Amino acid sequence: MTEALLLAGLFLAAALLYSSVGHAGASAYLAAMALVGLAPEAMRPTALVLNLFVASIVVARFARAGHLPWRQLLPLVAGSVPAAFVGGSVDLPVEIYRPLVAIVLLAGAWRLAVATIGSDPAVPGIPWPAGVLAGAAIGLLAGLTGTGGGIFLTPLLVLAGWATTRDAAGLSGAFILANSVSGLAGLLSGGFGLPAALPLWIGAVVTGGLIGSWLGSARFSVLGLRRILAVVLVLAAAKLVFLP
Repeated sequence: MTEALLLAGLFLAAALLYSSVGHAGASAYLAAMALVGLAPEAMRPTALVLNLFVASIVVARFARAGHLPWRQLLPLVAGSVPAAFVGGSVDLPVEIYRPLVAIVLLAGAWRLAVATIGSDPAVPGIPWPAGVLAGAAIGLLAGLTGTGGGIFLTPLLVLAGWATTRDAAGLSGAFILANSVSGLAGLLSGGFGLPAALPLWIGAVVTGGLIGSWLGSARFSVLGLRRILAVVLVLAAAKLVFLP
């Protein structure tokens, strides 16, 4: 029970921070579960289930605020959903890919942290061929790692100039939701179990998601959102390098 309550507090904080930038927090949930020693076979499905709840809140909040261009989502999801299913059904050796992904995340964090603009310029949108390819690559990583892929998608959208910062957050929330469903479907092919404390943890992430998505969709400045996203990317990179 002590571990369950500790995880509930960590999950609430993670959901609040991550949902403010359109993410659902799976990488942070995985890190917290690794710290307390949750059974490895329960970690990935638990993170994806929690993702479903937080991503649903993010989608509803950012869509209501006018920051979810649904048409821009189509090429990303067209590539990511089948790739996330494949990734969720296989086990990947992590010795090589984890540090490489961490470097990519840190590079994205640095680019976002040094940005000085206070608002977003007009953007042309997401080109279909590049969007499908990017979605497939990120979806595969999402399924393999038990995350929704937002830690890769949001900085790509912002730095490539495909979406404004708030629209990138909204698109990432919808992207994460689709990939979490697909990743869970892939896990079903091998079967999985969920911890008894899951209802408590769902309540914690829903609370954090409601607060964080409200702040991100309307209250934080664009520059503030970019700096928060940079922190999220650094935390995700640290998890990849230092935690199992």
